[in-house]
Amino acid sequence: MKELKSICLLLMMAMIPLTMSAGEEQEEETLNISEIVLEHLSDSYEWHIATYEGKHIGFPLPIIIRSSQTGEWHFCTEHTLPEGFFFNSEAHGKIYEQMPDGNIERPLDLSITRNVFQIWIVVAVLLVVFLSCARWYKKRDKTSDAPGGFVGAIEMLVMMINDDVIKESIGEKHYKPYAPYLLTVFFFILVTNLLGLLPIFPGGSNVTGNINITFFLAFCTFLAINLFGNKEYWKDIFWPNVPIFLKAIPLMPVIELFGVFTKPFALMIRLFANMMAGHAMILSFSCVIFLGWTLGVGMGIGLNLFSILMLLFMNALELLVAFVQAYVFTMLSAVFIGLAHQEHHEE
Repeated sequence: MKELKSICLLLMMAMIPLTMSAGEEQEEETLNISEIVLEHLSDSYEWHIATYEGKHIGFPLPIIIRSSQTGEWHFCTEHTLPEGFFFNSEAHGKIYEQMPDGNIERPLDLSITRNVFQIWIVVAVLLVVFLSCARWYKKRDKTSDAPGGFVGAIEMLVMMINDDVIKESIGEKHYKPYAPYLLTVFFFILVTNLLGLLPIFPGGSNVTGNINITFFLAFCTFLAINLFGNKEYWKDIFWPNVPIFLKAIPLMPVIELFGVFTKPFALMIRLFANMMAGHAMILSFSCVIFLGWTLGVGMGIGLNLFSILMLLFMNALELLVAFVQAYVFTMLSAVFIGLAHQEHHEE
C-alpha cells in the first residue's frame, strides 16, 4: 500500500508541469504534442517550471553574448536582450544578431543555459555525496566496521565499477591512471540521467539527450584512448598483422584508422539517442493523457488508462536505462582504453 502511494505521488509529480500547462491549452482547445515535446527536450535561456493560467513560472538564466558587429560583450537575460539581437525560432530559439546589411549572424554565445545550469547542479550533488563519504572515512581507521547505509551503498557502487568494469577491461597493470576519469564519467552520467527524470526543479533538463554533451564525453574518451595508446596500438592501426598486399593498397590501415573515430562516435550516438528517445516517449505519453479528454469521455478514459500504464512503465524503464547507459558508456570507454594498452603477443 505504501509503495502504491509512492507510485501515485511520483505520477502526480511527473504530470505537474503538463497539468499546469494544460490549463492554457484547454482554453485554446488545441494541444500541439510535437511542440510541447520538442520544447521540453531542447535547451533554453530560462528554467521554465510550469505555465498556470497563462502565466509562466520559472526564472531567467544569465545570457552572455559577444556582438559580431561591435565586438562588445553583453550580460543580460531573455527579458533584457539588447537591440539587434533576437531569438531565432528557425534555429531552435538560439540568439542571432541582425547585421546592418540585413544578414543575420550567430554571435559568440557563452550563456548559462538550462543544460549548463543542470550540469552545475549535478556537480554540486556529486561534491556533496563524495565529500560527505570522504569525511566519514577520515573519521575511521582500518579496524573500523565496514560502512553501512548511504556510504556503504556508494562504496559498493564505486568498487563494482572500479573492480568489475575498469580493472577487468583495462588490466591491473594500466587501469589506475584511468580509474578517476572513468568513475567520474559514470557518476556524472548516472546522476544527470536520474535528475533528468525529475519533472520539476532541480531536475527535468535533457542534458545527456543533448548531442553537444555526449560529444564532449566521447571526445574525452577519444583523447584518453589515443594520447596514451602504446606502440602496439598504433602498429595495429598503421601496420596490422594482415597479408602484405592489404597493407600495400593500403586497405587495412585505412579501415583501422577509420575505426579510431567510429569508436567515440558510437559512444556519442548511443548515449544521445537512448536518453533523448526515452524522454520523448515519456513526454508523448503524458501529452496523450490530456489529448484523450478531447476525444470524448469513453475514448478519453480508455486512452488515459493506457497512457498512465505506459507512463508508469516508461518511468520505471528509464530508471533502469539511466543506470544501464552510464554503465555501458563507462564499460565501452574502459574496453577501448584497454585495447590501446594491449601487450605484444608472440605468434
